[in-house]
Amino acid sequence: MIERFLTQTRFTSEEDFKQNLHFKVPEDFNFAYDVMDEWARIKPDKVALLWTSERGEEVKATFKDLKEQTDQAAAYLQSLGIGHDDKVMLILKRHYQWWLSMLALCKLGAVAIPATHMLTAKDIVYRNQRASVKAIICCNDTYVTEQITEAMPESPTVKQLIAVNSMVEFSKPVPEGFHDWHNEWTKAPKFVRPEHVNTNEDTMLMYFTSGTSGEPKMVAHDFLYALGHLTTGVYWHNLSEDSIHLTVADTGWGKAVWGKLYGQWFAGATVFVFDHEKFTAEKIMRAMEKYHVTSFCAPPTIYRFMIQEDFSKYDLSSLKYCTTAGEALEPAVYEKFREITGIKMMEGFGQTETTMTLGTFPWTEPKPGSMGKPNPQYNIRLLKPDGTDCEEGEKGEICVDTRNGKPIGLFKGYYRDEELTRKAWHDGIYHTGDLAWRDEDGYYWFVGRADDVIKSSGYRIGPFEVESALMTHPAVVECAVTGVPDKVRGMVVKATVVLAKDWKDKAGDDLVKELQNHVKHETAPYKYPRVVEFVDELPKTISGKIRRVEIREKDRLKK
Repeated sequence: MIERFLTQTRFTSEEDFKQNLHFKVPEDFNFAYDVMDEWARIKPDKVALLWTSERGEEVKATFKDLKEQTDQAAAYLQSLGIGHDDKVMLILKRHYQWWLSMLALCKLGAVAIPATHMLTAKDIVYRNQRASVKAIICCNDTYVTEQITEAMPESPTVKQLIAVNSMVEFSKPVPEGFHDWHNEWTKAPKFVRPEHVNTNEDTMLMYFTSGTSGEPKMVAHDFLYALGHLTTGVYWHNLSEDSIHLTVADTGWGKAVWGKLYGQWFAGATVFVFDHEKFTAEKIMRAMEKYHVTSFCAPPTIYRFMIQEDFSKYDLSSLKYCTTAGEALEPAVYEKFREITGIKMMEGFGQTETTMTLGTFPWTEPKPGSMGKPNPQYNIRLLKPDGTDCEEGEKGEICVDTRNGKPIGLFKGYYRDEELTRKAWHDGIYHTGDLAWRDEDGYYWFVGRADDVIKSSGYRIGPFEVESALMTHPAVVECAVTGVPDKVRGMVVKATVVLAKDWKDKAGDDLVKELQNHVKHETAPYKYPRVVEFVDELPKTISGKIRRVEIREKDRLKK
């Protein structure tokens, strides 16, 4: 399959990859037709999707099954008036129909807008109005349907509401005003492919960012975005047709298409899904054991929970390859996981606006805590505030040089916000807003968001550096590092800390001193937190990212 899209498909070294990764870009590329339906033609009986749930459900869908089911889903959506460039929001948790909907909308040339089930009515109104959403496909969950119903009076563009039941609750009534997917979709007429579906430049997918420092932005991706993830699944995840791959991610966020859809099916791998409501390491590991998962990807937080488990209780001998992204990886987590499993975690970095821009590929020896090296798909530069390139060891902003054209996988821009797009992407340079430094071997090390960097007594201190040090102390479950104003130093480092259960009764001056000394020992002494606050929980976005901006604002109001 991949030979249709690359001039060379096998790479043996970093230099080989850098010199010889070249895409063959089809005209009017469409992932659903050009990849999924092609697999259905050449390997119809190969299992493409192994979908399971904590409720005991199991579906093994072959590529042939998915072609037939996505054709039927596309016909159903067509019958409801959905077509080219129509915006359709998907609030489906990990329901099986998310995959059918994503591919069906692709076949129609419509725009999918995945969203989390935790949205409030206010959040839904904001998205409906900003994107002119025409239809919403959602899980038949009481909270979700109530929030959508409440949002409708202020959502004049929304014409269709479609509710989806789980496999075991297919007969559950849907609320008034909602179509019943289960009872209606098989009755649609036979699917007829539209005469014109899309161009490469048309919008295929939009994501609302998580809003760590303001209202969510609308990130618009073209149809080549899916092609951009070929390197994610085939090379970073190191997948083949024999792989059974599990990525832990909610379908409402970009990580789902990184790990549950595009790249994995370029490789012809089996995408494994475990549909569950509340994460526990025990549930995930039991599912991995039962279904012989060979490849696993999750954010570092998941690995932190996993290494607390007794691995002798699980047979994970099928597991061969592990990757991580979504947040920076603490070296202590890497080392512990490797000690237990013998597997080296391969880190990757990217944004909602991109596919993977930096990563540790199979031919690259990982350095614990490093994001790896540039994906040659992108021309990555590390820039100082004056626009000049950083030397080794200097901190700068991770940027993408687009002067020779937009790379495959980079977003089109922020939908309906030219000013915001120009602010991030100007003079042929896309600015990620993320800071890093590069070592003498070309590995990149995450520092933090540009807005989060703390300037204290002339030093520039990245929150992640201090958080990584704190996380190696057994008392710390979670932490967020910010700066607070100081008359002498300008800013000083503050750590907001969530303590482990067994340490909560020890919160006090002695533990503050212990944590401060621990940081001095683990990293440069000037980075230690002069202020430490213990809290029960950290403020987060609905996607789980820490809102340091909220901590800073609370500290400002205290003054």
